[in-house]
Amino acid sequence: MPIKPEAVGALGSPVRRSWTSKDALLYAVGVGAGTQELAFTTENTKDTPQRVLPTFAVIIGGGGVPMDKIGSFNPALMVHGTQGITMFDEIPPDGEIESVGKVTGIWDKGNAAVVEFESESKNVATGKPLLKTRMSLFCRGEGGWGGDRGPSEKIEFPDRRADHEITYQTREDQALTYRLSGDRNPLHSDPSFAKMGGFDRPILHGLCTYGFTGRALLHTLCGGDPKRFKSMDGRFSRPVLPGDALTISMWVDGNTCLFRTTNQAGVVVLDQGTMTFA
Repeated sequence: MPIKPEAVGALGSPVRRSWTSKDALLYAVGVGAGTQELAFTTENTKDTPQRVLPTFAVIIGGGGVPMDKIGSFNPALMVHGTQGITMFDEIPPDGEIESVGKVTGIWDKGNAAVVEFESESKNVATGKPLLKTRMSLFCRGEGGWGGDRGPSEKIEFPDRRADHEITYQTREDQALTYRLSGDRNPLHSDPSFAKMGGFDRPILHGLCTYGFTGRALLHTLCGGDPKRFKSMDGRFSRPVLPGDALTISMWVDGNTCLFRTTNQAGVVVLDQGTMTFA
């Protein structure tokens, strides 16, 4: 059974997800936070209450997505295309959310299908919306049914130097820490599996690169205050290897930022980035 374009609009069932202080701390370390960010990496530092990185939303959110209604595809030919988050409130160090997801788009790219999902989560303790996640999957070999190709607009970055540039160094064992937040795909840890995928060695999780980028945006544009971080969207364009240096370039206009992330060779690895902040 191939991809089913008629699944657009399909809703999933509500799903609950809880997390602890330790989960939030482990995620922060997994995306490179350290001794200069003790509010995110410790829970018992004097006069420093624990806070949570906004991009932790990609770990706890996204639930309730009706994957069973979109048809079938070869997971070995699927890649994560885009990721977005919207924050309605600051994520607490521990808590529980209830999420409901839906299929928001299925596009025919000819040699591939793009499937888009959205999931909105409410804080169970308060009953109020906490966050929303967006993502798309690029499924090679599943297009060609004659459907709409979907939107093709691209962000035009300003023809000037970035207003801010921040460089973070990833560790060679970065993926081994990040995987403990939930994504145990051996592509990120097993050299033999990575070689089957065409890589010389395991690659870094795309969402880990997303988290590094989110840290740069948070500290540069929000003064490290998660309450000011409102939304972030980007498209994964190239794989990152553990040990790469990541440079996040930002062009700011009011409360909106365009961004992209490059590696040490200047190759764009996270593209078409938009972020809003208060």
